This record gives sequence, structure tokens and C-alpha cells, in this order.
Amino acid sequence: MVPETYQVDAGGHITIGGMRIEDLAAKFGTPLYVFDYQTLVNRLTMFQSAVSQSAVPGMVAYAAKAFFTVPMGRLIQSLGLGLDVVSGGELFTALAAGIDPQRIMFHGNVKTPEEIAWGLDRGVGYWVVDSLDELDQLDQAAGERHQEAAVVLRLTPGIDAHTHAFIRTGHFDSKFGFAMAEGISDRAVERVLNARHLRLAGFHAHIGSQILETEPFLANAEALLRYSRSWYDQKGWWPEVLDIGGGFGVRYQPDDDPPNPAAIIQTVQSLLAEWTPATQRPPRLIVEPGRSVVAEAGVTIYTVRARKTTPGGHGYVAVDGGMGDNIRPALYQAVYQAEIDGKVHSDRRIPVSLVGRYCESGDVLIPQAHLPAADVGDRVVVFGTGAYNYAMASTYNRVPRPAVVVVREGQPTVWVRRETWQDLITLDNP
Repeated sequence: MVPETYQVDAGGHITIGGMRIEDLAAKFGTPLYVFDYQTLVNRLTMFQSAVSQSAVPGMVAYAAKAFFTVPMGRLIQSLGLGLDVVSGGELFTALAAGIDPQRIMFHGNVKTPEEIAWGLDRGVGYWVVDSLDELDQLDQAAGERHQEAAVVLRLTPGIDAHTHAFIRTGHFDSKFGFAMAEGISDRAVERVLNARHLRLAGFHAHIGSQILETEPFLANAEALLRYSRSWYDQKGWWPEVLDIGGGFGVRYQPDDDPPNPAAIIQTVQSLLAEWTPATQRPPRLIVEPGRSVVAEAGVTIYTVRARKTTPGGHGYVAVDGGMGDNIRPALYQAVYQAEIDGKVHSDRRIPVSLVGRYCESGDVLIPQAHLPAADVGDRVVVFGTGAYNYAMASTYNRVPRPAVVVVREGQPTVWVRRETWQDLITLDNP
């Protein structure tokens, strides 16, 4: 729930990465996204170590959608990881960071002709495809370049992960993937096998996000292996890669109990070895962690700007950010924990709604936050904001987006500068 270097001193002041929250806020302003470098590196290396423990080959493809910048890309490249991108913009950022395109999985249920052309011209390693239309488009574009594109078909195995409906993607009615029912996925496989400029490299299924159980991951892997074995029996085809996606849950609340990703990965690698025909090599296992790498590494610092109590006794604490920098509570009722810097040890806490500055009644960061009495100017720290906060931030109400600062052994580095009012009109027609 908190970064690995999180500490609280006797006065109730919070330190992250060896730097005090108040010092960060004073130096860089608020709202402010803060990441702990040590947590980022340790989470990435944990996944890298997990896929390296078995004779079954593996690759970690970090899910850029969770949080991605050029400096984050450089860190990923330095550790030898791959990347999962879902747009030309993410791919452009990855290449600007120096990531090897052969280690990139190009996902997304829609890729524009420009994105397909750009990715082919730059040598993207794998194309994750989930529509017949895109298969035809990719086949044509690859043929025009006298290339063969390596395709990983995204399948929906009909597995119901127990998570929010908006982030549940493995059921048959999902907008993603080819359903493994009614011959839908079979037609996609045949289309690739018969295509002139496509090569079927393997299968992928991502069943959801923020999954707090082990069984759905194993069921997903077994479904992909069973399906692969059926094609081996029919056609002699066996996958070179099997991509089980991500979705590993994290602790947003004290009682959240996510499973150990390393244990899941090692169990899946054992399954791959068991299911592989004697004459074949086990497919390369690909895992795509995103949230589980960055969520707990990040916090957001706000400053209290107003307080009020309604006639019914409902207390509000309003801060200088909100849904523009964290849309998740409004979008799918995401729940967070917060503390007031300098008051962490306070025993007297009151229920209040921690709300933002945006002109929406739904701009509520934490509906029921149990906080010490807040004063104007207090710094509020919201935990677990490293995933899908900066990535989904907007300039709604023409409020500039916050800076991103990474702290390492007491030294802060700006990874993304704070937007300015001038930035807001840069693209406007004068």
C-alpha cells in the first residue's frame, strides 16, 4: 500500500525515498506525483527474477498503459525487460527511450493504418491482434513491405475474474479478443495460418486487472495450453510464445491480500512444461505486469485549500487536485488511503469526504476518509497512486497536469515537468 522506503518520524512527518513530503511539496509544488525509485526497481527485478527461475524461457513485458514516460522506458531497457504498448504514442515513447523493438508487444483492439505501418517499419517484435479486420490489414501492410509479421492472437477464454466490471476482460462478451466459443477463435487461427505475410507465434489472454486470487491465472494458462494442444493435434502447430497478460492485484486497502506473482509465474511455467509435446520446446512465457509494478511505488501530494461542514454534519476537505489527476474513483469507484503529513500519529480522527477542485459533484477522491482535523495548508498524501493516475490525467477545467518526481536516496529527479497555463494553449489556433 505504501512505497518500500516509506517512513514516519516521531512528529508524524512522512518520508519517501529519504526525502520529506513537506520538502517535496515546497520544492515542486502540489499536486505532485512522487515515485520511490527503490520500489520501482525492486518490483521490476522481482518479475524478471521470477521468469528466470525455470528452464521454461520467459519475458517480462511491462504494461506501459499503467504509467509510462521516457525515463521509465530507459529504466525498463536498462533492466532488460520488454514492453506491452497499445498505441503509436506508447510505441513512439518506447523507441525514444531506446527500448529494443523486438522486445515490444503491440497490443490494442484498434490500430490505425499509420500505427501498423510505423510499427512494421521499426521492427516491432509481436503483434497482438483480436479482430479479423486487423489481421487482414496487417497482412496487407506486411506484404507491401515484403515482411512477415509475428502474430499473437488475443483470446477470451470465458474466465470470470472477480474484479470491477470495467476492468474484467476475460468473459465471452468482452470487447477484447476472439472468444474461445462457437468456432470464433478457430476462424482466427485458420486466417493467420493461411495468410501469406503473417506467422502465428502464439496466443494471449488477459482476463482482468486487480485480481486478488491465484486460481484465475492458472485457469487462464490451462485454457491457452489446452487450446494450443488441440491445434498441435490437428495441424502440428505449437506456439513459440504464450502470453498470460497481467492483472496481478496490489494492496490499496489494509485488508487487501494479493497473491504472490512470483509463485503464480513459477506454477504457470511448470504447466507449460507439463503440456508441451515431447517433440516440442515449451513456449516462451510472457507476463505483462503494470499496476503491480508501479501502483504502490507512487503517492500523490495535495495541499488542503478549503474545509466545510454541511447542515447535516457532513464534513468536506477540499484539495488542490482531484479527478483531473486521479479519475479512478469517479470512473470505477476505486478506493484509496490517505494521511495528513505531520499528523500521522493523531488518534483523534473524523470521517470526511476528501474532494477535489473540479466542477463536478463526482470529483471525490475518498468518500469516507478517516483523517485528523485538517487545516488549510496541510499536505495530504494519497497512497497507491502510481498506476493509472498520471496515465489517465487530463486538463479538465483547463487545470494543468502535475509534475512527476522520482526520489532515490534523498535525491529527487523530475521525470515529467509540471504543465503550465501556456502549455494549455500551445495547440490552440491563435
